[in-house]
Formats: sequence, C-alpha cells, structure tokens
Amino acid sequence: MKKYKHSVSLDESKCKGCTTCLKRCPTEAIRIREGRAVISSDRCIDCGECIKVCPYKAKKATHDDLSCIHNYKYKVALPAPSLYGQFDNMDNIGYIIRGLLDLGFDDVFEVACAAELVTAYTRLYVKRKDVKKPVISSACPAISRMISMNYPMLCENIMPILPPIDIAAHLAREKAKAEHPELTDDDIGIIFISPCPAKVSYIKNDFAGERNYIDATISVRDVYFALLDVMKKRENEPDEMTESGMVGIGWAITGGESSAIFNERYLAADGIENCIRVLDQIDNEDITSLDFVELNACNGGCVGGAMTVANPYIAQARLQTLKRYLPVSPNRPASEWIPDEFFNENDVEYNPYNLLSDDRKTARRMMSEIEAITESLPRIDCGSCGAPTCMAFAEDIVKGETTADECTVILKMLFHDQLEKYKDKSIFDKLAPSSKLEGEDGGDSK
Repeated sequence: MKKYKHSVSLDESKCKGCTTCLKRCPTEAIRIREGRAVISSDRCIDCGECIKVCPYKAKKATHDDLSCIHNYKYKVALPAPSLYGQFDNMDNIGYIIRGLLDLGFDDVFEVACAAELVTAYTRLYVKRKDVKKPVISSACPAISRMISMNYPMLCENIMPILPPIDIAAHLAREKAKAEHPELTDDDIGIIFISPCPAKVSYIKNDFAGERNYIDATISVRDVYFALLDVMKKRENEPDEMTESGMVGIGWAITGGESSAIFNERYLAADGIENCIRVLDQIDNEDITSLDFVELNACNGGCVGGAMTVANPYIAQARLQTLKRYLPVSPNRPASEWIPDEFFNENDVEYNPYNLLSDDRKTARRMMSEIEAITESLPRIDCGSCGAPTCMAFAEDIVKGETTADECTVILKMLFHDQLEKYKDKSIFDKLAPSSKLEGEDGGDSK
C-alpha cells in the first residue's frame, strides 16, 4: 500500500505535552506519549487544526521554500484566491500579480480563473440525472480525506471534476508551452501558492493522478511577506490586470463556490466540526433535499487556512470589497460539454483508519473489550491519559499501545481507597503534613 505523504509535522523540541491539540483534532489522530505529542499517520487528514491551536508552535506545515522557483527556467505562479485577502487597503488585484512577477515569476495564472470554469462545469454536472445527490465539492482535500476514512456511503457523492488548482496547473502549462515552444516540460515550473497544508498533501500524493502538473507548493504566508517588500518599491506605478471575476475570487470564502452554481438547493458550511455534523446528517439521511454541498474544513473557507496570515473574517471582508470592482465571471467554457481531461482519473475510495482487525471475529472481540473497558473508565474525556476520549483510551489499551494505569483519575481513586484502609492518624500526617492546621491540638491558632 502506498504510504501517505503528510504536510503537517511536529517539532518535538517545542512540544510541551499539553492536551490542546489532542482535544481539537477532528480524527483523534494525536496522542500524548512520554510527554510529547504523537501524530498518527493513518488518522491525520492534514487539516491544520493542530497548527492553529498549538500554543507552543510545535506543529508546522511542510511545504517548499520560495527559493524553489530558481530550479526552473520558466516559472508560473498559481496564486490561490485567498492570497488576495491578506493585504490591507488593496483595491486592485493587479498590484499582487505585478508583485509576483517582480519576485521572479515569468507568468501568473490565477486559480480563480480556473475556479470560474469549474463553477460552470459544476452547474452542468449537478443537472445530470445519473448523479448521486447531494454532490459534495472536491475543493477541500481535508474533507475528501475525511469522507474516504469515515463515510463509505458518501464517497460516490464527491464531485469527480478536478479542483481548480489542477485545472489551473494544466492550463498554465499548456499556455507556457504554446507561448514558448523552445521549453521542455522540465524547464517549466508550475508553483502553487497554497493557503493550507491539506492542499500540499493533495499535491504530494498525486490525487489528480498523471494529471498533476504542479511542481512545487509554497505557502501564502511566505509569499505575503515577500510581496510586502516588492510591492512598496513600485507603489505608484501602473499595475497588471487581473483576469478573474467575482465568482472566482468568491471561492476563497464559504459559500462562494455553491452560491455561484445557480441552484437554491445547496448547503455551505465551514469549520471542521460543523462539517462533520453535516456529513453525519447526510450519511444518516437526515438531510435529503440538497443538490450540492460545499464544505470547508477551515473557518471562513480557504482564507482560514493554517498557512495564511490575516484573520479569516477580515480577509473575507477584504475580498468582498475587491469583488465589487470585478466582472461577474469573465472565464467561461467554450461549450456545454465537460472535457474528459477535467475529470479526476482516481475515484475516492473508502480507506478506514479505525479498522481493528482484518478478521471480523477478532474485530468483534476487540470491540467488546473496548466497550467493557470504556464502561469501567470515568468517561469524563479529560485527556490526562494521553488520549482524547475514554473510548479512544480503551481502544489504545486493547491495541496494546498503552496501559490502564495511564488513567490518572483511576489512580487517584485507587490512592484514596488505599488511604481509607489506614486508620492510624500518624500515617495521614506523614502523607499530608501540610494539611495539619497550626493550633489544632488546642493551642493558640493566632
């Protein structure tokens, strides 16, 4: 089985073993072992939630450095729409595009342009009679991975059309080869500017198959600080023109994708916990009247990614201002037909991370043991044992990954039970001498 390449990593030297990340991980992928966090590769969906909440900055996103652009003769930047919302007092996206060219890129192909094409294709796809509803957007890789691990019945609901980043990469490479026929594929570097680690993992693991035309991925954060310097130097000079519109820019925020497909039977949610609730309801058929569902693991949408700079809601307000000066959707398909090359060649398959055993009989026995141990635990989900919940702790015990004496609540109860066995007051004085009040023997307590 191919090993999954993650983009979220842990700096053990900074980790203090607190339980902040443990409690916020949506897939229970984190444990505290020997005073340090441990991330399970099988469970992690690279949503970046642990990066956002870690008070010690021990979690980080792994991506390419900005200097990687020098590895190619012809460099094309693919800026995510969320990049545009990072800058204050910005009234024209053209300043950012020109800044990217000043950083050393030879061309800029906006992902927002490809997003407008995907929007048009989504309208066509949702109208098809043979499509399983609701169609779930494939734009957020963290959500797609979550579905592949927890919701086997919903794998077919994920839209098979490639996300905008893949279509943008494909079109950018075709454009570069057409304008510069002397260049080889190795000469051209397609560099995606990503707001989140989930998209980095998506690219690393070639989820688009052989159609993955992206050569490197750098963070919005790194590009933001680099752009601040170059943009100041040419503050009063004419700027480049953006080729994207309101629809494409809207993909960076919650509801931007779904509201543009002109279908009232849609739902848009953000924040990984809210998305899990929605998926649970769809899986249980509590929600049956939808045609399209847009789910973003990050609060506010892609503007809330762990590799961005600005507060997601401030960035959202900035994008709303920028959209006012743009056309609705200047990028439209040439026909009412979805090209075959824009469909994902890899179907999303169910890949359960919580499989106890390949043998059904063994799995049932282990599940019974987990339930029995859980019943004997305090069930307060305090996290002091190093697991996020008592049930997760019981599962770790059954799997042989930890022992029952790691539960500090039970140890405390056992300790008090032992104390109750002793009636000699002198023993209590030795165990807790500080509890003896001055003057309790009848003397002056003043």
